[in-house]
Amino acid sequence: MVAFTKGQGTGNDFVIIADPDGEIDLRADQVAALCDRHFGIGADGVLRVVRSKALPEGAAALAENPDAEWFMDYRNADGSIAEMCGNGVRVFAHYLLRAGLAEMADGGSLAIGTRAGVRDVTRSEDGYRADIGRWRLSGEDPLARATGLSVPRPGLGIDVGNPHVVVAIASDAELDGLDLAKAPELAPMPEHGANIEFVVPAEPLVQDGVGHVRMRVFERGVGETLSCGTGIVATALAVRHWAGAGAPDEWRVEVPGGTLGVRVVSREDGEHALLSGTAQLSYRGEIDLA
Repeated sequence: MVAFTKGQGTGNDFVIIADPDGEIDLRADQVAALCDRHFGIGADGVLRVVRSKALPEGAAALAENPDAEWFMDYRNADGSIAEMCGNGVRVFAHYLLRAGLAEMADGGSLAIGTRAGVRDVTRSEDGYRADIGRWRLSGEDPLARATGLSVPRPGLGIDVGNPHVVVAIASDAELDGLDLAKAPELAPMPEHGANIEFVVPAEPLVQDGVGHVRMRVFERGVGETLSCGTGIVATALAVRHWAGAGAPDEWRVEVPGGTLGVRVVSREDGEHALLSGTAQLSYRGEIDLA
């Protein structure tokens, strides 16, 4: 039997398994079974809590920041490995603190290793704020086709440690009318796939210096989710890019699971995006991985 904790951030939910010494070899089929909403626990993904020194990927995290004691081994619901998860890293930090595996002093931060690099998490008024890292335009701007769209729409490729394609939608009615039970198609499809965000700017776009948008997302390896942290960041960055000079650095992005904040800040290595929102632990239990 393996102990687990269920956690979520704005409805993006995870099965959390503590494996400090890296003794559990989670197979893709086991992850898929855990995440199955009919026969398993049910989740958008699995967060394995493991010390960075206990797995090969953690060496790069420790080289980047020796304080990154813990590594977020994140798996999508289909068992595939993902580079990062913006909601997941906040839930991961919350779990570490609640489980007594880490401490965060007032005004301090918690360094967490991921396959996209070390991510720093701090407390915020609405829960936790994660530095998602330096962002960039991927240069891959495919056409997106989705059930409910009358014609293909151009997408903007955004890389925030994992790949995204953001697609502008004309109205709230068109956004609500999308059927994301079927995977949207990208042409051409990025080499490693992509999360696909469909976004509608608010009217007016900027209110009291803060940008406002609505978004729905189809996550690779998962399907439509109530929220996607890195997708929320990519959405804010894409709309900010489209808006051009004078666009705000503060954004509020509404998704089916709630609303999260994005702030763009300048660092020595370029612009970073900070994601803030809630993180909660729902319940604990045990399950037989066999």
